[in-house]
Amino acid sequence: MSYLMSNYLPLDVTFIKGDGCYLTDDKGDQYLDALCGVGVTGLGHSHPEITKAIQSQAQQLLHTSNWYHIAHQETLAEVLCKLSNMDNAFFGNSGAEANEAAIKIARLHAQANNIDSPIILTATQSFHGRTMATLSATGNPKVQAGFSPLLSEFIHVEFNNIKAIQQHKENNNIVAVMLEPIQGESGVIIPNDDYLNQVQEICQKNNWLLILDEVQTGIGRTGKMFAHQYNNITPDILTLAKGLGNGVPISACLAKGKAAKLLTPGTHGSTFGGNPLVCRTALTVLEVIKQDNILDNVNQMSDYISTGFTQALKNVKTVKEIRAKGLMIAIELDQDCSQLLQLALDNKLLINITGQSIRLLPPLILNKDQADTIIKTVCTLIKSL
Repeated sequence: MSYLMSNYLPLDVTFIKGDGCYLTDDKGDQYLDALCGVGVTGLGHSHPEITKAIQSQAQQLLHTSNWYHIAHQETLAEVLCKLSNMDNAFFGNSGAEANEAAIKIARLHAQANNIDSPIILTATQSFHGRTMATLSATGNPKVQAGFSPLLSEFIHVEFNNIKAIQQHKENNNIVAVMLEPIQGESGVIIPNDDYLNQVQEICQKNNWLLILDEVQTGIGRTGKMFAHQYNNITPDILTLAKGLGNGVPISACLAKGKAAKLLTPGTHGSTFGGNPLVCRTALTVLEVIKQDNILDNVNQMSDYISTGFTQALKNVKTVKEIRAKGLMIAIELDQDCSQLLQLALDNKLLINITGQSIRLLPPLILNKDQADTIIKTVCTLIKSL
């Protein structure tokens, strides 16, 4: 009998140890982790510098309330803002919480502009979280099923279709556009190179806030620290989580300009958000990314894996498209491939299946030998269909 609620269907494996790009189960078998906790452990498992920072901070101070100054939190806010060209930061514990903060800032922006019924444009097939507000923002009916009535202050428009946003320019209740630079949960959907630039231009002309959800794309995952940096733009609000803590729960909502002035004392808060332990861990993550030239490795491995898949699968008719940006990688097939999840596990490889796509989010520290294993195993599985 399990005392856990049945909202998960875990595979029949229990991991008890992690080391770099590998996980070991309770039977002693080792697996190559090409998912890293859904884009979380970007620097691998049991990274020595991160482990050292956690141990050291745990011996000093784990938690205080945000009613007091927290030195590591203030330092982390400065580091993140300088990296992203933002003005200030609010810390939470999950991507959903970061996006909740962004939505609340958009509501305050509406209030400041005397808009009583504010609406945020989000994209179809997007994913922004599982709280009621972020679930309502999410553009996936399957995720929303059973939770009606949802919040009505969101309009979903087609992703990578600038005309779908332009058609709402005359709606005086629109206050923001909220997008993922790359849609991760729907299968690594990469928009046109100038899509975000065009969206920002529309936002600026209409006094809308541009909110970029980089919960999955941020912290080096795409080969730059933040995916929007490929567009040379700065959003009004930027949300981060996943890779920021390398397994320790932390999220950030960063704001700039007018959006940075809207949260005032008492308007928002978090008991655990930004405590000494998580902030020191996140600072160490950012230090390691810089010191070890992690972004260079991401770009090298991305090119290597993309080339490997392209060559190995060029004559495989079931493959519709290979998509990659940094180490966000998807192979879309022309049929259901959910059975490959278990088959990959049987071959000691952890992957993800979303829709008809195989999704890979391997650690940012991946090397060529490990990449070769991923390429060989995944291609063998695809060809077995």
